[in-house]
Amino acid sequence: MTAQPDFGFAFDNSYARDLEGFYVDWQGTAAPSPEVICLNLALAEGLGLDAAALTGDAGAQILSGAVAPAGAHPLAMAYAGHQFGGFSPQLGDGRALLLGEVIDKQGRRRDIHLKGSGRTPFSRGGDGKAVLGPVLREYLMGEAMHALGIPTTRALAATATGQSVMREGGPQPGAVLARVADSHLRVGSFQFFAARGEVARTRQLLAYCIARHDPDLAGKPDAALLFLRNVIKRQADLVAQWMGVGFIHGVMNTDNTTISGETIDYGPCAFMDQYDPATVFSSIDRQGRYAYGNQPAVARWNLARLAETLLPLLAEDEEEAIRLATGEIDGFIAQHEAAWLKVMRAKLGLKVPQEGDAALATTFLAAMEGQGADFTNSFRALSSVLRGEERALAAQFTDPQVALDWQTQWQARLAAEGEDAGRAAALDAVNPIYIPRNHLVEAALTAAANGDMQPFEVLHNVLAAPFTAREGLNRFAQPAPEGFGTYRTFCGT
Repeated sequence: MTAQPDFGFAFDNSYARDLEGFYVDWQGTAAPSPEVICLNLALAEGLGLDAAALTGDAGAQILSGAVAPAGAHPLAMAYAGHQFGGFSPQLGDGRALLLGEVIDKQGRRRDIHLKGSGRTPFSRGGDGKAVLGPVLREYLMGEAMHALGIPTTRALAATATGQSVMREGGPQPGAVLARVADSHLRVGSFQFFAARGEVARTRQLLAYCIARHDPDLAGKPDAALLFLRNVIKRQADLVAQWMGVGFIHGVMNTDNTTISGETIDYGPCAFMDQYDPATVFSSIDRQGRYAYGNQPAVARWNLARLAETLLPLLAEDEEEAIRLATGEIDGFIAQHEAAWLKVMRAKLGLKVPQEGDAALATTFLAAMEGQGADFTNSFRALSSVLRGEERALAAQFTDPQVALDWQTQWQARLAAEGEDAGRAAALDAVNPIYIPRNHLVEAALTAAANGDMQPFEVLHNVLAAPFTAREGLNRFAQPAPEGFGTYRTFCGT
């Protein structure tokens, strides 16, 4: 019998070890002819993995979920969640497995998670599989977000299964995504046990989360309250960063709200072209619940659901627990506004905070609305204005005067800080020129489904350096052509 290669996995599976009863041990479904079609070499190297071994046949068996490498403990995690406002007491990993946790070269604990690896006890009637398009979308989006400096799960590999999967549009090529995260713990993880009145297990989960993400809180009498505060801060910062790049998540359910503050689940997500706070891309978000402009309020609502699960751990007296939780949730607004203003000051080149900065930023967004102004390109144009192209911003607007009027205010604000020779370069370092443009993403995914991976690979390489303008890449900085039409995204389940 041929020995299994040493892939380099340094497993230390604390979730499996410390949280028995919070998951179901499970094995992925064997794929007919798995083939690794994308491997994130830099991420693999950082995890201490042998990339060459992973791209071979044995690696494909692992990355498709069919075979567990030595030291792994594959399991399906249990969680609940509010989905579009309705509570589901049992969701869980219905088509995914936590393969295990590894300690990377920086000493960080990282989950390796497989999505599309087959049915589990949490599948709720689904087939447990994923198809190539959504797998590559998540790969592309996660890596784009990472390059933008936004906390996110990351793609380690996309593996074709060699099997057709039936979806609404007919048979599609199957695939499995291997993704990496600081953890896959969610608000829904707490909801699963709190909804069942299992206070002891909720307390056990809290202790685990603190040990993993907030170890400085261990042993403190108010640890539950401080933990809630930290999660609120992480989510406030995360959503502010989303807002700064025009990102719309699309499924901000509580089971997609992480404890770590990472972006997770790139199903019907997309980036805006023309600025409009009411923008919705998800085909299932018919009421606009998760529109761009609603994301901060939804994040606060999700965090309130986390606070509810922690009430028995905040204080023995229920009224006191509610008072404490309410105070923290009410603090989200100020946390997010501060985080958003920090993002906007950087995007506008404001280095010395002044009282009117929030108004200047909101006025800029209001000026863009209804003007056909591309969100990304309007911010990017600011550095061109500083370099002497006075009408660079105005060129983005249907009515150039609207842009010029705001530009006058902005330039007066900058003048109050004095000359800064490095300001244009600083603006370029925070305002991307390349984002995952919807028409380019769709073209790449369509080509991949037809066996041509080159458009995907080219787009992926462009997005790896989103702030640096390069020769010959102008088409990657342009919004969708007029004939592209109304864009709709789908969960891919």
